[in-house]
Amino acid sequence: MKLASRSEILFSVKSFAAAMLAVYISMRIGLPRPFWAMMTAYVVSAPFAGPTRSKGMYRAGGTVLGAVAVTLLVPHLANAPELLSLALALWIGGCLYFSLLDRTPRSYLLMLAGYTAGLIGFPAVSDPGAIFDIALARVEEIVLGMTCATLVHSLVLPQSFAPVLLGRLDGAVRDAHHWIRDALKPAGDPRSAGERRRLSGDITELRLMSTHLPFDTSHLRWTEKAVNALQERLAQFVPVVSAIEDRLAALRELDAADVSARWSTLLQEVTALTETPKEVSLAAQGAALHARIDALAPAPHRELGWSGMLETNLAARLHMLVDLCVETRALRQHIDAGVHGRLPQALRHLPGVPASALHQDRGMALLSAFAAVVAVLLCCAFWILTGWPAGAAAPMMAAVLCCFFSTQDDPAPFIQSFLAWTIYSIPVAALYLLAILPAVHGFEALVLACAPTFLVLGVLVARPSTFGRALPFVFGICGALALVDTHNADVVSFANGMLAQILGLTAAVLTTRVLRSVGAAWTARRVLKAGWRELSRLGSGERVTSPAEFSARMVDRVGLLTPRLALAGARQDLQAADALRDLRIGLNMTLLQAVRTRLGRGEAAVKPVMTQLARHFAGLPALAREGEARLLASLDNALRAICAGPAGASQREALAALTGMRRDLFPHALPYQAPVPTPSSKDPT
Repeated sequence: MKLASRSEILFSVKSFAAAMLAVYISMRIGLPRPFWAMMTAYVVSAPFAGPTRSKGMYRAGGTVLGAVAVTLLVPHLANAPELLSLALALWIGGCLYFSLLDRTPRSYLLMLAGYTAGLIGFPAVSDPGAIFDIALARVEEIVLGMTCATLVHSLVLPQSFAPVLLGRLDGAVRDAHHWIRDALKPAGDPRSAGERRRLSGDITELRLMSTHLPFDTSHLRWTEKAVNALQERLAQFVPVVSAIEDRLAALRELDAADVSARWSTLLQEVTALTETPKEVSLAAQGAALHARIDALAPAPHRELGWSGMLETNLAARLHMLVDLCVETRALRQHIDAGVHGRLPQALRHLPGVPASALHQDRGMALLSAFAAVVAVLLCCAFWILTGWPAGAAAPMMAAVLCCFFSTQDDPAPFIQSFLAWTIYSIPVAALYLLAILPAVHGFEALVLACAPTFLVLGVLVARPSTFGRALPFVFGICGALALVDTHNADVVSFANGMLAQILGLTAAVLTTRVLRSVGAAWTARRVLKAGWRELSRLGSGERVTSPAEFSARMVDRVGLLTPRLALAGARQDLQAADALRDLRIGLNMTLLQAVRTRLGRGEAAVKPVMTQLARHFAGLPALAREGEARLLASLDNALRAICAGPAGASQREALAALTGMRRDLFPHALPYQAPVPTPSSKDPT
């Protein structure tokens, strides 16, 4: 095992100091189970101050909410254990369901509200009259542990996560720039395909990381709006750059050598934007490039051919790309200014895409909640039927573990690993509870007794490679000390408590394996179908969304799909899926919806296209050839109508959107044929 690094030692020492401080204060003020505070301090602790603060706040809020719920439920249902078990199980499942719909650290609050009710409620059923005192004691112990962890990690050599976030942000911008340079080359680089999809996952991860920003200790916390705005620009890079790459490939397929030559110099100048030093503003270069693009783009007219339409789409997306490059550079410079305390006031109130815009899988959330309810009820049934005095720990642990790993496709292996390392911790927990603690007299002796074990475990928790094994080991020791009365512990009570915990963990494993475990391919299909449903609603007009919000959600789906498609292997239906293509189509649909009311007579031709698109995506993955033929005909009719309509920016945008959709939906179809000019349509001069 490698030696501990400075940051690992610092995290371990601070976490242990926070835990011991919480235990000391708990003992001084006479709280009944001081080791609850110790366990909470370890749960809340994170290597950086910002996440520690946010986890502490959300944990405190969830604990109070769960305590209020259990205080209301237990006294009224104490005489009906079956109804009480059902009520607590439904509360846990309901909180878990709503927490899974919020894919940010805020979900921690609702998840805690759920299983905290079980932690407090199940052991209190034997003494319902004291439920308020028990709930109050648990809240005090947990809030005390959270407060100590927050104070220690915030005041003692606080570790800001600003360098990590800025490094990830710069890495995402750098990857986007690499993609731009590859896409604008005469021949794209096929090796970058996986990196492009990974960029989507990085953008979503950055969005979730930035929710900790308001709690950070550095000036970066004032730049939250600018960071979110930069993430939105990065999300929009994905459909725009992939569209440019595809349009250039289409022009090469048409052997339009003269067209490629006309655009080559401009493409090199756009590429140069990504290579300028980050301190340089791109506003002047961007304005010059917009003028160059307009000069090269063909003017729409009745006889415009397929090559000209591809150029129109290319010009529109290059306009968007230049704007994104300029805005991204400006936002990054503003973030640097904010880190040094000079952020412009206007940038503190930028509108942004809310985290709720990300992908939500209500069906999977409901299935996870159902599995948690069943696991809790099975443990409660065994507890009630056997009359086992220590049986309360079983539904508690089942609830905690079903909630902890509910975001995984298959939680069972993770719960099984947690169970194994909890079992490995039992001898150490027994040593402390039955041998060391009874011989300890005084707080100083307690610190000396705990230090060797917990300082080593703290280093292992800080290490990503050992985190998944060290954390359940810590939980196993602290949980045993918290759940068993340390003043009256004996071998029988300890063994009963450990067996109940193992039973709860085993029930969680079995229940999730039967009801909740799904494969990567199954999840990938659900994500794909969610995207198709949204595209269908866009076509039917049921859902109106901004391009930024749509891009954020679809890029999030691309990020979710990438690792799952890799795990799914050679599944024929999934190998044919192209989430980037769906993203481009959706972006074009939102842009077309935005301008369709300004197209004059062309609006009538756009309506059938949107109707056919709604039917097309509603019918996926099964496709009918006649439906595809009607959609292709509708697109061609709309292109003719738009070309013959009034000139202007709306006409160019609509033409670019329709061209992009035709290319993405029917890449192998015959090129669009412009109407043959008649004598009456010729210029009389």
